[in-house]
Amino acid sequence: MTNTISTPTSADSDSYVNRRSKEMLRRFRGTRSKRQKMAEHLLEASQYQLMLVKFRKHKLATISFWVLLVMYIMAIFANFFATYSPVTRFKDLVYAPPTTIRIQDADGSFHLPFLYDRVSKLNETTYTYSFEEDTSTRYPIQFFVKGEPYDLLGFIPMDIHLFGATSQNPLFLFGSDNLGRDLYSRIVFAARVSLFIGLGGVLISFFLGILLGGISGFFGGTVDLLIQRLIEFIMSIPQIPLWMGLSAAIPVGWTGIQKFLAITLILSLVGWTGLARVVRGKIISLREEDYVTAAKISSASDMAIIFRHLLPGFTSYLIVHITISIPGMILGETTLSFLGLGITAPNVSWGSLLQQAQDVTVLGHYPWLLYPCAAIILAVVLFNFLGDGLRDAADPYSR
Repeated sequence: MTNTISTPTSADSDSYVNRRSKEMLRRFRGTRSKRQKMAEHLLEASQYQLMLVKFRKHKLATISFWVLLVMYIMAIFANFFATYSPVTRFKDLVYAPPTTIRIQDADGSFHLPFLYDRVSKLNETTYTYSFEEDTSTRYPIQFFVKGEPYDLLGFIPMDIHLFGATSQNPLFLFGSDNLGRDLYSRIVFAARVSLFIGLGGVLISFFLGILLGGISGFFGGTVDLLIQRLIEFIMSIPQIPLWMGLSAAIPVGWTGIQKFLAITLILSLVGWTGLARVVRGKIISLREEDYVTAAKISSASDMAIIFRHLLPGFTSYLIVHITISIPGMILGETTLSFLGLGITAPNVSWGSLLQQAQDVTVLGHYPWLLYPCAAIILAVVLFNFLGDGLRDAADPYSR
């Protein structure tokens, strides 16, 4: 029996080419119809819808937005995401290094993530404690575990945490501090202060900068002279000594919430001057435009002209200023707390957590005490990326 090999004929080749051509034409028409629908949708879209479409094209800014959203959600629901409360102490685990999470035991068998118990031992030569693992028993890491009771959002009693291990064998993702407190939990709770001080301070300074800068640029004359001299006076004062002086005036007996509001107010009262000057210059350059004259003829109020006609002309700058100012506020609070003039115990912020990292000797033995610095850097970088995306989306001349 002989095998015959069939060779493709020219007719078969022509048929294949025709099928491929029809398929490519169908795909092209489908893509073209989608583009036409998108173009028709954009023709009817508002300015803010166009900004949203352009913002979504900026992948890095979109990712930064979602990561920041997760950080704020974790800060709001810190009791749920944190393993322990910020003041829970484990006296036998002082300066414990980050827990080693394993999936393979001492016998070489694989399991779901677990950890071993740790025992502290004193080194009689250096008089420092070291930790050794006891591989006799595995302690699995579980999700939605029962732990310390708390009030979610201040009024919902709960005792469920996102993850954790047994109370006898605590899980320290980022290690512990000098009192045996979980550093990861303290960073999560500290985000409440550091992130929301930046947000609240920027909102106040943003309002003051737009209001006073708009009034100064629109009216001019004596009003402009007085506001500009006030701005120059505030800007001439060294920033850090001013923060330190105002923070030192906060009464020692104030609660954490009162100190939070006071520091927010301090940072915002000295942070509006730069925005006010830029807004003044922009409004001076736009107040003689034809549409402003038409608004005056239409009997529009001065404030309506400023907020409805002049400020939208440089929205992209205002958006960028907000996203850049929030990291500045975060760093300002961090500086004050790092110097001991901001948030103090038992309340925590990222700056107060870094107070233990001032000693180089301590850092040499316990480098995980610098982890709060990583949270600060991450937040600042994400806000900068978000500002780039919002600037490109709000700029009418960008492509």
